[in-house]
Amino acid sequence: MSGNAERSEAPRLYHERQRLELCAVHALNNVLQERLFTQEAADEICKRLAPDARWNPHRSFLGTGNYDVNVIMAALQSVGLEAIWWDKRRSLEQLSLAGVLGFIINVPSNVCLGFLSLPVRRRHWIAVRQLEGIYYNLDSKLKAPVPIGEEAELRVFLQEVLSQGPCELLLVVPQAEEAGNWLSPVT
Repeated sequence: MSGNAERSEAPRLYHERQRLELCAVHALNNVLQERLFTQEAADEICKRLAPDARWNPHRSFLGTGNYDVNVIMAALQSVGLEAIWWDKRRSLEQLSLAGVLGFIINVPSNVCLGFLSLPVRRRHWIAVRQLEGIYYNLDSKLKAPVPIGEEAELRVFLQEVLSQGPCELLLVVPQAEEAGNWLSPVT
């Protein structure tokens, strides 16, 4: 096979599909590009975060997932990473992508029963990660990863997502990174 043919092949991406309310677990594994976390591991983190709680505030009382940001942050810390909350008042042009492993985004999501959309909004976690120079939307509700593009297209994608309402953007960075390495100097 020639070098050109090898370059034109799409990279192999790890992509978990949505199950129950485990989007936080799927987003973690998708951004890390391997299955490191399970529902059981996330439940253990919840117990550590609230050891004496009768009803754990970090997950659904139904036991179906719906984990909060504290679980994501603790999970990332357990593998030497951290989640940095992006202040949406900042321009995305200030984001230095070289210091960022990936993104986990919390977005509003409609609740559906089959084809019927209920007038209830829930929160949903999605992952975005770069591989071989291209950023991908690794949302677990998608059938397959969707290419976003390069840095310019990523910034447009993130701006569109953040402008749709109450969304939160977390930068996934190494813990050892110098504080603010993901922030471009103001010019």
